[in-house]
Amino acid sequence: MQTDALEIIKRLAYSVTPVHVICMAGVCLFAGWLLRTSLGRKALIDSPLRRNKMPVYAPFIVFFLWLSSAVIIRSVVVWILGDQRGWKGDLLENVVQCAGSLITIVFIILLVRATFARRLRGFGLNPRTLWKDVALAALNLLAAWPMVLAMVILTTTFGKLFYGPTYEIEQHDELKLIVESSRLVLRVLIFVLAVLIAPLLEEMLFRGLFQTTIRSFLVKPWLAITSTSVLFAVIHQNVGHWPALFVLGMCLGYAYEKSGSLLRPIFIHAFFNGVTIAAALCQ
Repeated sequence: MQTDALEIIKRLAYSVTPVHVICMAGVCLFAGWLLRTSLGRKALIDSPLRRNKMPVYAPFIVFFLWLSSAVIIRSVVVWILGDQRGWKGDLLENVVQCAGSLITIVFIILLVRATFARRLRGFGLNPRTLWKDVALAALNLLAAWPMVLAMVILTTTFGKLFYGPTYEIEQHDELKLIVESSRLVLRVLIFVLAVLIAPLLEEMLFRGLFQTTIRSFLVKPWLAITSTSVLFAVIHQNVGHWPALFVLGMCLGYAYEKSGSLLRPIFIHAFFNGVTIAAALCQ
């Protein structure tokens, strides 16, 4: 009997993977949060409003600028260099995305400086909280990770029920490109865009501007977080990604409201994209 028990324990030990350990740690963190906050009802009870005089239409102007700047830059590049094909075309497309994103980031900074009380610090960009936000962002993502994976599993399961047993969630185009491309410069550029520029821009836009604006009307933070998370999910083209992105958006929005620091969701977003890229490359 003792030998059989040891054999069972040994088999269980061999079957446990790092993913299982990470998910169990995340489940424990999330369960502890639920207990401490009365199932989340008291989690944001002391979350203050971010004082600003930003017009309600400002986030939509920024959103339009983000989309239009990339289109304009792409048109100019094609006019000058012609329509590039192959890896050069992919490289130029990512350069255009970087340029459009950086222009939008600069515009957001100018808008925040003009409309937010305490300017960038009132917006949540305070360098003094940098290292604290890095550490707690990792814990926040760890707690949300099992729910994100659960949404991926549920989406795949329902997809197979509706579309057949061969259904799989389509991989993001940029993720597919960084895995398949053999060009180092293209891989590095995609990594910079996904892990540095995109988290900075998207969190400044969706959490910083949209969530702040929505909350100023809805007052209750969870309603603003939920609304922004829906918007954040649906702007991504692949419908199969929406459930997981909605859960991630809830984590990002909560981290912003709880900490008052926009750096927290920026780091969570960056870690999520970085882990996703690393996992795809390892496979």
